[in-house]
Amino acid sequence: MRIPDLDLDLLRCFVTVAERGGFTAAGQALGLTQSAVSLKVKRLEDLVQRRVFERTSRAIALTRDGETLLAYARRILALNDEAVRRLVAPPVAGRFRLGVADHFVPRNLAPLLARFARTWPEVRLEVEVGRSHELRAAQEKGALDLVLGKRRDGETEGRPIWTEAVVWVAAPDWQAPEGRPLPLAMLPPGCMLRDRALAALARAGMAFEVVYTSASLLGVAAAAQAGFALTVMGRHGLPPGLVEVPGLPPLGTVEMCLFGDTAGQNPLAEPLVRFLRESLSGPDMATAA
Repeated sequence: MRIPDLDLDLLRCFVTVAERGGFTAAGQALGLTQSAVSLKVKRLEDLVQRRVFERTSRAIALTRDGETLLAYARRILALNDEAVRRLVAPPVAGRFRLGVADHFVPRNLAPLLARFARTWPEVRLEVEVGRSHELRAAQEKGALDLVLGKRRDGETEGRPIWTEAVVWVAAPDWQAPEGRPLPLAMLPPGCMLRDRALAALARAGMAFEVVYTSASLLGVAAAAQAGFALTVMGRHGLPPGLVEVPGLPPLGTVEMCLFGDTAGQNPLAEPLVRFLRESLSGPDMATAA
C-alpha cells in the first residue's frame, strides 16, 4: 500500500478551521469562500480516510482523529515555514535586544527562542526577563529594542499579540483555610495582576493576606506549587504543579502586547513581530487581530 503525501495547503486550511472555530471564520482568514474551505477539508478527509470534524448545524468539533492530525499538522507547517524562511526570505542579521515579561516565561519562552534562532541564525538576540513596567521603562530609555509585556487596563499603546484569561491557581491539593484569610503569593506592589486580584477580593468582601512576595513570577509559582499560598496567573502559561481554583472572584483577561519601534525603523523588529504573531496563535489563546 502506497502511503499518500499530506498536502500542505490542505493542512493549513484544516489548522485554520480548528483554530478559528469554523469554516466561515477560516475562509475570512485565508481569503477563501466557506464552500472552498469545506471542499479542502473534505479532500483532506478523503486523503487520510478519517473524519477530522464533527459537524452540526451550529458548531464544529474535532474528532479524536482530528485532534491527532492537528498536532502533526502544526509541527509539519512549522517546519515548512521555518525552511521557507531560511531559504526564501531576505537575509536578516544583526543584534536585537528583546525584553520579555516574566508573565510569559514559565512554559513558553525557551521553545520560541530556540525556533527563532533556527529560523534566523544570523540574528544575535539578547533577551532580558523582568516585570513589564520596568522593561518598558528600559525600552523608552533605549536599552531595549522591543518589549513583550502586559498592557495595563485602559491603555492603548502597544501592538496586541494575544489576550488570555487571568485565573486563580494553587497546588492540586491546596484548600482554603477555614476561619482565616486567604494566603496569597504575589509579585511586588505595582504589578497589574496583583492590583486586580486584591481589588477583586476586596469587592467580594473576602479576607486575605499577602504571605509571600517575590520579584520573580517563578518564585511566586514555587510558593504556590509548594501549597503555601494561592496566586494568579495567565491561564495559558501555567507551569506544572498548578491548577485553577474555582469559586473565587473572576479576574478578567490580560492583553500581551509588543512595545517599541512603532515606526518600524529597526529592520529586525518586523520579522520578530511576525514570528511571534504566527507562533503564538493557537486554540487556547485569543489572538489579537
